[in-house]
Amino acid sequence: MNIVVVGAQWGDEGKGKVIDVLSEDADILIRFQGGHNAGHTVVADGEEFIFHLIPSGLLHKGKVGLIGNGVVIDPEALLEEMGRLASRGVDVQRCVKISDQAHVIFPYHKRLDLVEEATRPGRLGTTGRGIGPCYVDKSARSGIRMADLCNRETFAEKLRQNVIEKNRWLKALYNEPPCSYEELLERYSGYAKRLAPHVVNGTRFLRAAMQQGKRLLFEGAQGTLLDVDHGTYPYVTSSSATAGGACTGAGIPPTRIDRVIGIVKAYTTRVGEGPFPTEFPSALMDVIRAKGKEFGATTGRPRRCGWFDAVIARHAVWVNGCDSIAVTKLDVLDEMETIQVCVGYHDPSASKAAGGAGGTGAIDEFPSDTSVLARCQPVYESLPGWRQDTSEVGRFEELPEAAKRYLKRLEVLLGVSICLISTGSKREQAFKVGSIGSAA
Repeated sequence: MNIVVVGAQWGDEGKGKVIDVLSEDADILIRFQGGHNAGHTVVADGEEFIFHLIPSGLLHKGKVGLIGNGVVIDPEALLEEMGRLASRGVDVQRCVKISDQAHVIFPYHKRLDLVEEATRPGRLGTTGRGIGPCYVDKSARSGIRMADLCNRETFAEKLRQNVIEKNRWLKALYNEPPCSYEELLERYSGYAKRLAPHVVNGTRFLRAAMQQGKRLLFEGAQGTLLDVDHGTYPYVTSSSATAGGACTGAGIPPTRIDRVIGIVKAYTTRVGEGPFPTEFPSALMDVIRAKGKEFGATTGRPRRCGWFDAVIARHAVWVNGCDSIAVTKLDVLDEMETIQVCVGYHDPSASKAAGGAGGTGAIDEFPSDTSVLARCQPVYESLPGWRQDTSEVGRFEELPEAAKRYLKRLEVLLGVSICLISTGSKREQAFKVGSIGSAA
């Protein structure tokens, strides 16, 4: 069975934990988009591991991980990550594969990322790691892929063209000093020698694996609301973070996907700029942020927190074609007396403009116009909290009755069944509900 796991909110839903749990039943793990601006945290045997580019299920022995063609790779960051994992007993030499069609991030991408964000009229909240500019080069057909990096003659010529072009931009638009072609050629040629043994034709590799009956698990970074097409544009990432991106970002046909699992937190978070209708007031924000340890695994930035938003999650379920969802961090809500769930929005501007024409400004679908979302007010449904510790629960039946009612209400609101519940950061603090991918 081939399963795609995607975030169904604004990212940071706990995908690393869920992927680690599901990886036990998979053979090959594939990261299909994004860059090292994302981080997946896994706690195994009391130790914390943070993955940025490498698929986060490799802590299970015998697995193989592929970094797909839809990912943009900073070689220095990747080698550092491989080194950290190797020092902790992960056999990266055997288990890490890299698609030869994945694009490469260079220092000029990072510099452009930083100066463009600094001079942009409205901040997007980019991490400044060169992700967006690298995807720009990919779309402009001037990017450098891993296959190019590993071919000295091709790499030298493509790098020369890129450095000339980027230096013009840096000087003319931002009055920035130029990049050194010779320094980049030497440094990145060194990276190429170290990474070349891991580089494979990703499409051919996965086709052979499927022909051998291997089980594939596809891992997205970020989340649906950060997808460049289906998210809160322009406050999005630069790649396709939805399930469709698994096909283009790994090189497999859509007909070979068997299940799609969406991951949601029991509440909602987002990092960076952009509208967030259910955002908590500051006092509650501090409480939930501290209990949920809501700080970015890659950047350390504090996450904005809010109540569960069924409007955006329902949008994510449809766009991804989710067969089921996994709910994480249920335990973070253990002490809440009352829990709110956003079931719709109210647009005060729309109802005011309607005047006496009977308009209400009610919205129950995700609005594509980000300015509309920014002025929307959440319509809440209140549910009783359970005021009990759920961190040691191992079965759905053992949950407090109020917690079970809350989860069942989410199933109704989203129109999809829950397949897994997580109640803590440890690997064992998760349990399956029914069959993975089955309908309610």
